[in-house]
This record gives sequence, C-alpha cells and structure tokens, in this order.
Amino acid sequence: MRALAILLLIWPAMLPAETVVATRNLRAQTVLSERDFALRDIQVAGALSSVEGLAGMETRGAIYIGRPIRPGDVGPPAVVERNGIVSLIYDSGGLLITAEGRALGRGGVGDRLRVMNLSSRMTISGIIQSDGSVKVQ
Repeated sequence: MRALAILLLIWPAMLPAETVVATRNLRAQTVLSERDFALRDIQVAGALSSVEGLAGMETRGAIYIGRPIRPGDVGPPAVVERNGIVSLIYDSGGLLITAEGRALGRGGVGDRLRVMNLSSRMTISGIIQSDGSVKVQ
C-alpha cells in the first residue's frame, strides 16, 4: 500500500513535460515572433506548454531570457492606445448611438476598457472591437 502511495506521488514527475520560455529579454508591449520563445524540457506549474497561437501576441510586462511564459504574460496586441480618441457605439434593439471618447487605458480586441465620453465627461466601460471602436452595453 505504501509503495502505491509513493508511486502516485512521483508519477507526475515521470511524465515528460515541456514549458515555453523566452529566448531573449522581452520588453512590455513587444509583439512576439517565433524567435522570441522556445520549448524546453522542464515542467513549471502555471506556464504555457504549447507555442500554438503565441506568435503575434503582445507581452503585458517584461519577460526575461529563460523565464517561463505564463498565460497572463501575453495577450492580443493593442488596437487602442491610452489617451487615444475612440468611437463609442451603443447598439440595442434598432437604436444606434455613436459618440467620441478618450481611452483611459490601452487594450486589444475583446478587452474591457474604460473610456471618457468627450461630450458628457462621464466615464463608461465597454469592449474593444476589431476596428478600434468600443461597444458599450
């Protein structure tokens, strides 16, 4: 019985595992290419284990050479920059309202972003669309 318990404890360590690591120092907001990361035969909890879809993503913070890349370290590239002017779109039941707003952060497609409506000076939040506009609920 004790041998079975020990085997169950070391079993995960016996499985081959790969982790995605940075091949060079990457600054924040760097769009990744295939030369920026590689698979290494190490196992790190919470790190990416596949390079699929990683090229073209943007770093959220600095990643240093040889360090594992975690899912929160990368995201879609930003299409809206902080303090940029964006179109606010409200579309509900045939009613379409558009206005101009100032982005209070930066983000990529699908990210939630706070925006100040330039007409009313109210701060609202919405989802960034692929064309750089912000859809408000």
